[in-house]
Amino acid sequence: MPGDPSSVLAALGLDRRTEQLYFRLAPVSGHTVTGVARLVQEPPEQLMRSLAPLIERGLVIVSDDRIVVPALAEAVSALVLRQARSAASAAAMLAELSSAVPHLVASTTRPDPGHVTEVHPLDGELSSGGNPLELLQLMLRTSRGDMLWLRPDAWAMPRESQVSELLAEAMATGRRSRAIYPARALTEAPEALRVRAGLGEQVRIISEVPTRMFIFGDTHAVIPEPIGFTDEPRVHVRQRSIVAVLTMWFESLWDRAAPMPELEAGRVGRDGRQFLLEQLMAGATDEVIARKLGIGLRTVRRRIAALMTELGVDTRFQAGVEAVRRGWL
Repeated sequence: MPGDPSSVLAALGLDRRTEQLYFRLAPVSGHTVTGVARLVQEPPEQLMRSLAPLIERGLVIVSDDRIVVPALAEAVSALVLRQARSAASAAAMLAELSSAVPHLVASTTRPDPGHVTEVHPLDGELSSGGNPLELLQLMLRTSRGDMLWLRPDAWAMPRESQVSELLAEAMATGRRSRAIYPARALTEAPEALRVRAGLGEQVRIISEVPTRMFIFGDTHAVIPEPIGFTDEPRVHVRQRSIVAVLTMWFESLWDRAAPMPELEAGRVGRDGRQFLLEQLMAGATDEVIARKLGIGLRTVRRRIAALMTELGVDTRFQAGVEAVRRGWL
């Protein structure tokens, strides 16, 4: 019957005998275990065994040798909350396990020894520890060709100045360095951009840089595991086909990124004019632009207004058209 408390207890998985015990205990809440045992005519040890399902669900509490029976609504509410939290925790764990299953399956998808003629290990390792600067210096000495960098937050790293020194030494030998920074670097780290450009590095800006990475020639590539903004563990890849694929990905980002010719003159365009124009052409909202640049919404709107005034237009669409006409995009 709806509203009948016994139906609630039955829904909680209690049998009829335990239900009856619960309703006998409710009026004597607060009495001692010994006193309640006499009332229900059971030895205290047997009573505690009978109470186990009620205690497990929080319907009965035994404290200081006294049996307390909270209000049914209060106890059920607390039970529902605990179950909800448990379900959420279980769901999170199952989601993590689900995402891990493909990796487990992938690790078993190796060819049968009888189906292959040669098997060689990939050249690279997943590692932590060591001296990152010494490792970087060793990679520079044992490689040739361009140095490619994805630098989402490098300006905040404590060893940035030492990395720049190594970079300068390598570039002095004639090697070229190219780096891609996120748009927010224009406001958060203009000096870092000037320093790297001053060394001769080619710098480009893109909306967001998804991970740290650097590639030296066709022999070294280093990325975090998993990809992101951590230092270790890191994957150091020397397998040339994998280095080549990562290089192609870098080049695709490089083609999408905006050149910063003003850096060659020792200036950083703090307003990020080209980035603003690209975002306006893409239909990005002011809020999205502010988040990507790491500046306030009012500042974004002020810069867009100034840009439209400079172009002599009234709408954002016109700004894009005029920017294309002037060769800004």
